[in-house]
Amino acid sequence: MGYLRAQATEFLRALRRHRESGPGTGTGTGTAAGANGALGEPGRAAQPGDDVDAARALRRAARRISGTLHTFQPLLDADWAEEMRPELAWLSGTLALEHAYASRLERLLQALHRLSGSTAFPAPRPVGRAATATATTTSVPPAAPPTHPASANRGNLTVGAAKAGALLDRQLTLARTRAHSTALQALGSSRFHAVADKVALLASEVPLSSAGRRSATPAPGAAPVDLRPLATAARERLTDAVAALPLVTAGSPYNAEALVHGLSPDPAPHPQDTPWHQVRLLLRLHRYALEALAGADPRTDGTAGPPDDSVDVRLLAAGEALDRHRDASEAAAAAAQAARTPRIAPATAYALGVLHADQRHEVEAARYAFQHSWRKEPIRLP
Repeated sequence: MGYLRAQATEFLRALRRHRESGPGTGTGTGTAAGANGALGEPGRAAQPGDDVDAARALRRAARRISGTLHTFQPLLDADWAEEMRPELAWLSGTLALEHAYASRLERLLQALHRLSGSTAFPAPRPVGRAATATATTTSVPPAAPPTHPASANRGNLTVGAAKAGALLDRQLTLARTRAHSTALQALGSSRFHAVADKVALLASEVPLSSAGRRSATPAPGAAPVDLRPLATAARERLTDAVAALPLVTAGSPYNAEALVHGLSPDPAPHPQDTPWHQVRLLLRLHRYALEALAGADPRTDGTAGPPDDSVDVRLLAAGEALDRHRDASEAAAAAAQAARTPRIAPATAYALGVLHADQRHEVEAARYAFQHSWRKEPIRLP
């Protein structure tokens, strides 16, 4: 499958960029480094943010390879595919954690600023080499916050918002620092070396099943194996999962029933969020299957991906809504977790409770946006 080879090549190119972005972020990758030496840019000076972009490209390629292995598994060597998928999921998840914590902190601090009108919030602190880069650049002072009418509730919120922001900053920055260290350790581990070596081999040869080999080299007079039934099965799984969602309830901009559950003191993950997260994963698999069907034509920026005319705008809008849903639900959980910190002041707990409710409102807004975009007719980019 050309799509798998293209994504494996993109993975190795991103890995080479990550290794060249500076000392301490990349390590030798054995066979992978040698197999893909021609794909890198030897001698190129590292640019600020190269490691971030390279890590993002690594995650992107790993997700697409893993998703393709899941959807088109009958055409691939079963043992190889079952061994590769969890390793790619581990790598993608490990590399995504640092960015997730940073984005979550920024989201929560901005929400506190919006809710209270106060500027007394710490800015998210960079981690690793980003801290050095930040120290050597000139920062632009933030714009003045909008003024809000004075009220007793807003005054009470402002009292605890600064301490709530500081508490969130401490907790999420610590988590981000640990995630950064974990990612560096992962990229230097033998487990990652093994994954990189297998991806390097995948870039030149895809392990296929007997059906897959017939598809790659059909016998004279025989029809090649059609990929569309497997892609259709991925679409049907998505459609069934969406049909099970409470879209009628999500069609209301204000879902009071969901908010009642969202304000529950139960520390377990929100029970209503799980099916929505599952739909997000199935939507991603469906998009990757469409990309595989469309081919892996190079884009103008040199990355592998589907032709522009194969992109369904409706799926993109639905995916963005589900991404916002995940971000808001995880931010709400972080606010609730911070509110359980022992011996915090009542004003701080109050501010965190308001922040939690605000993010649950954002969850409902994302669900409303998803159902609004999903029910539209499919639209193709011109």
